[in-house]
Amino acid sequence: MTGLGELDHPETPTSPGAWDAGSEQALSPATTPATTPASAPEAAADRKPSAPRRGAADPVKALMHRHRDLCGRAVDPLEIAAGLEAHGITDRTAARFRHRDVFSLAEEMYARVSRDGDAPPSSAPAAPRARADWALLTLLPGTLCAAAVAAVHLTHGQARLFAAAAGALAVALALRAALRRGPLSRPDRSAPGRGTTWTAWLLTYAVLGNGLLGSAVAGGPDGLPTGTADGPWPLTAAPVLALALACAPAAWTAHFFTARARRKLAASRGLEDFAAAVRPLLLGAFALFLGALAALLTLCAAVLDEPAAYAEALTLGALLFLARLLTTHGFAYAPAVVLTATATIQAAALAAVFTSRLPGCGFLATPVETLVTTWGAGSVPTLACGAAALALLVHAARKLTRASAHAPPEPSR
Repeated sequence: MTGLGELDHPETPTSPGAWDAGSEQALSPATTPATTPASAPEAAADRKPSAPRRGAADPVKALMHRHRDLCGRAVDPLEIAAGLEAHGITDRTAARFRHRDVFSLAEEMYARVSRDGDAPPSSAPAAPRARADWALLTLLPGTLCAAAVAAVHLTHGQARLFAAAAGALAVALALRAALRRGPLSRPDRSAPGRGTTWTAWLLTYAVLGNGLLGSAVAGGPDGLPTGTADGPWPLTAAPVLALALACAPAAWTAHFFTARARRKLAASRGLEDFAAAVRPLLLGAFALFLGALAALLTLCAAVLDEPAAYAEALTLGALLFLARLLTTHGFAYAPAVVLTATATIQAAALAAVFTSRLPGCGFLATPVETLVTTWGAGSVPTLACGAAALALLVHAARKLTRASAHAPPEPSR
């Protein structure tokens, strides 16, 4: 799997305004160009007796010039602080400007921006509010999935095939609508990203993959899936039904994390303090979602009279939740790569078993057959999704604890 250290460079958290790039060294006062004689009157006018730290040149003014778009569009000092942090300015850099942290530096920059006499708005970023429309949309995938599973269990033959196809299409459309609204939507409100195809593959594998892999290792399958758990190609519906129902808890958990993180941003006085406050909040939200998913999985397994498959379902749910949480905060590249790698591993496991039936290729299936024989067919997706979820959790602990990941959105015009 691709190392997450290689995934950092394409990602930039979505934030309002087009900000100018500048390195930390270029932003330090030591590298600020000296004032020319022609600009001496302007520098003298900017200099205040109560602030002797600015000297002949005003480094804060030079910094504001570099980030003039950010300062002009910011609705509060926290947005400027998040923007500066996104460009690599740390509390240590702020100390070169005679400020204790980036937040203090951002407050001065915000206060010095001309706003045509307008009163400065409140410095606390507005937390997103729960809305009835996205709340209902997040309930729709689980409702339709439950109806589809019921239809499959109540029909036979060709009618069962039609019910399964119609149910899969309805759930896919409902899930797409849920991901375009509310806490699970992308920052630009666009359609789901490039990881959607691989997410669909992972969910399909959760329904059909284990049955196909187990049958393939045993020499089958001897027929097409019949839509039941006791056919030649067994179908397991409990994990997918639980994941569809968990769309609502995932949305509420993401909303909870975003709202609390913005409150922490308003109360923090340093980047390190903010990261230390948000990190347990992230882990708590993650644990809250896994608890809700485990409860739903227990319920679905009892209703459908199927094995719960906790390890497989929980690792897959953790992977999808972390991938979506990163995507909603503007970090879509790493989740797409990790989802692609996970789906590829699962597909390669199936391909290895079938390819091993060719003359001289029997060795290809040895690792997969060993796993399936020792721990069952569910061990392959469990290991793949578990490793991927762990990698994304470490990545999220680095990315989602930054102030720039929680910059308030640009107000609509």
